[in-house]
Amino acid sequence: MATRSDYDARHLSVLEGLEAVRKRPGMYIGSTDSRGLMHCVWEIIDNSVDEALGGFGAHITVVLHADGSVEVQDDGRGIPVDIEPKTGLSGVEVVFTKLHAGGKFGGGSYSASGGLHGVGASVVNALSARLDVEVDRGGKTYRMQFRHGEPGRFTDTGRPSPDAPFAPFTEAHELDVVGKAKRGVTGTRIRYWADRQIFTPDASFDLEALLRRGRQTAFLVPGLRITLRDARRLVGPDGERLGESEEVLQYDGGISEFVEFLAPDSKVSDVWRMHGTGTFHETVPVLDSRGHSRVTEVERTCEVDLALRWGTGYDTTMRTFVNIIATPKGGTHQSGFEAGLLKSVRDAIRVNARKLKAGEDKPEKDDIMAGMTAVLTVRLAEPQFEGQTKEILGTPAVRAIVSKVVATEIAAKLNSTARTEKAQAALILEKVVSEMKTRISARKHKETQRRKTALESSTLPAKLADCRTKDVAKSELFIVEGDSALGTARLARSSEFQALLPIRGKILNVQKASVSDMLSNAECAAIIQVIGAGSGRSFDLASARYQKVVLMTDADVDGAHIRTLLLTLFFRYMRPMVEDGRVYAAVPPLHRVEVVRRGKANEMVYTYSEAELHRVLAALEEQGLHYKEPIQRYKGLGEMDADQLAETTMDPRHRTLRRIMMEEAGSADCVFELLMGSDVAPRKDFLMSSAHRLDPEQIDA
Repeated sequence: MATRSDYDARHLSVLEGLEAVRKRPGMYIGSTDSRGLMHCVWEIIDNSVDEALGGFGAHITVVLHADGSVEVQDDGRGIPVDIEPKTGLSGVEVVFTKLHAGGKFGGGSYSASGGLHGVGASVVNALSARLDVEVDRGGKTYRMQFRHGEPGRFTDTGRPSPDAPFAPFTEAHELDVVGKAKRGVTGTRIRYWADRQIFTPDASFDLEALLRRGRQTAFLVPGLRITLRDARRLVGPDGERLGESEEVLQYDGGISEFVEFLAPDSKVSDVWRMHGTGTFHETVPVLDSRGHSRVTEVERTCEVDLALRWGTGYDTTMRTFVNIIATPKGGTHQSGFEAGLLKSVRDAIRVNARKLKAGEDKPEKDDIMAGMTAVLTVRLAEPQFEGQTKEILGTPAVRAIVSKVVATEIAAKLNSTARTEKAQAALILEKVVSEMKTRISARKHKETQRRKTALESSTLPAKLADCRTKDVAKSELFIVEGDSALGTARLARSSEFQALLPIRGKILNVQKASVSDMLSNAECAAIIQVIGAGSGRSFDLASARYQKVVLMTDADVDGAHIRTLLLTLFFRYMRPMVEDGRVYAAVPPLHRVEVVRRGKANEMVYTYSEAELHRVLAALEEQGLHYKEPIQRYKGLGEMDADQLAETTMDPRHRTLRRIMMEEAGSADCVFELLMGSDVAPRKDFLMSSAHRLDPEQIDA
């Protein structure tokens, strides 16, 4: 039996160099599945991006080869090939074999970079079955090869392969000169094969993820051209072999173009671009000439670059970056942005309170950021992040700098005397005040948004014919077109769980109207009040008074238009109802065929389209059955009696409902803006280009 004295120094393991990376890869790349594989790709690409950030390169090419390797090429300065004095190794070997080594520690090579830990290239090398690096520098092309992080030479008989014979260096670790480079041409080419003994069998490169991040990087570094080439020739879903694909990403407009790309709605303002800088002092350890660490106070410069616009929607799209590193969880730069924005907008509303009818109320952050799309980037040397994942910026001084820049620049825009900016500022302030009033109104009427008892029901619209059940899961609200349909529906419904709300004609087109116009419209306000869950950002799905909302309009062109207007209202201001699949369209019949039965009561057959009517009539003729002429064509729900309406449209046992689904919010928003928005020209083009698809017989005459 082992005793405590058996545990001594000889039991301790000391992992040297890259051996620790291969032993515990998750500590360096997070995981060994597809995410870890993609992390390795971006460790190499980020080095090339840092060269472009420093102004030393403009092109990056990434190739996914059919043999499973990845190649990254850039036209930067090229990795140094001279001897590093402390190690006696070439710069290339230092970068790829030594942890925490690189050009981002001394402060002279990169003023602001993405990778600051010095483990990127060496970790990728350690986790590769083979890595080849070629450097163009000084008129020559240098090459060095590695297997599992160990430098040496492969002997290739054909195409490069990690299975080729490999001879590690024993004494001299020399760079091979394998060609000549044109005068003035510099750059680096890295090709590596991930070690499949390290990564899981199902780990694979995600082209879509590469495209997303590549596009993001191209937006953040204006003028940088990123080429992504997929040469894997994968097998498609139908079994066919796919060819090579290539995407070239270059956006000279920078983050202004990024904002336009991200914006989900039509614009209220143009994209506003703002810049600013600030300095702060930071105490950091600095290595002296003898390698000793000394605490020194240094002055840092923080550059702020912001692009934002307001749109007609109420969702906020915010992207923040530090030295092109995405910070999805924000940090001191985002909190500074929000503080500066809040201060400047509040000041502008206070000055124009009488004109805006804002009263004494103050807008909150959510009121101001409703419908806003913004991209914020800051650049500074050696940023402090909370955690290795770099999702939150922690440098405290950045908050005050960003807040001051944003407050100054936003105030200048809102107080501008230029005609265009003055008009846009007025629209923005009006939108913010409308959002503020909506929030305050929602808070004041929170109690009335819940299901009322019979004693309290007077707060709901008088025209609502409510149901008796208090079980929301069983309740249904039918929005009917006009009082004539209401009279029939009142007799046809089951008052236990079916409520009725009539609307008069066509409601307001809320895609064009402002929030205040929508709230002042009697029909829109009644629908929002009856559903009882608020509107816009304050909409609370759990407070909805009905499980199903059924739009029951006539089966004609006007009925279809009313249904479209109602769907626009739900999409813009009660979207969670649509996303949860709780909005339906009733499907009333178009025709009633009365079939004559000898010796029996006549049978009623309902059809829902012209094609179905012809099929039914043809089937009756084949069976030798007769039907009464003329066949009834329903022009509206009011033409049905209560029994017919219940049987065809309202009774859950027999009716047909069409659930309104929204698979992709962005596409749906584009469709609503095209069909219902204020911009006429695109709608005209759409109607003219699509006219040939229309069947004239489907239009009710």
